Amino acid sequence: MKSILPLSLITFASIGFLAIETATADEPSKEMEFKPDQTQLPVKPPAGAIVLFDGGNTVEFVSKLGKPINWPLVDGTLESSGGQKANHIVSKWHFRDADIHAEFLLPATGTGNSGLYIHGNYEMQIIHSADKKNLGDADLGALYGFSKPLVNAARGRGVWQVYDIRYRAPRRDSDGRITEKGTITAWLNGQKVQDAVRFGEPRSVYHPYRSGTTDYLKAIWKKQKATTTGPLFLQDHGNSVRFRNVWIRPLDNHAYRY
Repeated sequence: MKSILPLSLITFASIGFLAIETATADEPSKEMEFKPDQTQLPVKPPAGAIVLFDGGNTVEFVSKLGKPINWPLVDGTLESSGGQKANHIVSKWHFRDADIHAEFLLPATGTGNSGLYIHGNYEMQIIHSADKKNLGDADLGALYGFSKPLVNAARGRGVWQVYDIRYRAPRRDSDGRITEKGTITAWLNGQKVQDAVRFGEPRSVYHPYRSGTTDYLKAIWKKQKATTTGPLFLQDHGNSVRFRNVWIRPLDNHAYRY
């Protein structure tokens, strides 16, 4: 039986992970407003947030092999190891429903391609799109392969940008089949770019569980289908994208450290 110890770590030795009770409800409140303040960066993590990267150490991320990451720290930021491609990093914290925050800086040259792989399946796209007039589902602000952004909120090169995402995971039955689609609402640089967009099974063949996967990720995917919880990936797509101030705020009591 689970102990009720808010904001305390609890060891579950039999299944080999840690859990933290930042939220006590099994289901998030449907009355929660989601309108993040993105006027001034960096944004201070709110109460109940789990900080994945704060400019210092990188212990809350691992490689696709479950090993320490090799992304360099550059001036207090975490830089995607450009040139390797698909050298994604994975959060040790797994969650079901959560608010997700990440600030990013695109390089001065190249496409700036990267992304936030939520649960390894659903990508909030990161790419240079500031000068585009007709946006598609592969531009900044898009839920890749599902939904183009509502507006072009992209900033130019050399400027910090910010995503805030409210993620509700798809619900699955005991056989792993989706019984209720997930939803994403996302804000980019002060503008809403996704509004409760619904999604089902992942569509891209390039996501981490399907392209260049590992035994570590296969184990996560198996558990993920059974529990509807999973990690956050920061994508490496051959561009030196920098990240800072990355955190999640679980909206239920399903988050744990893997």
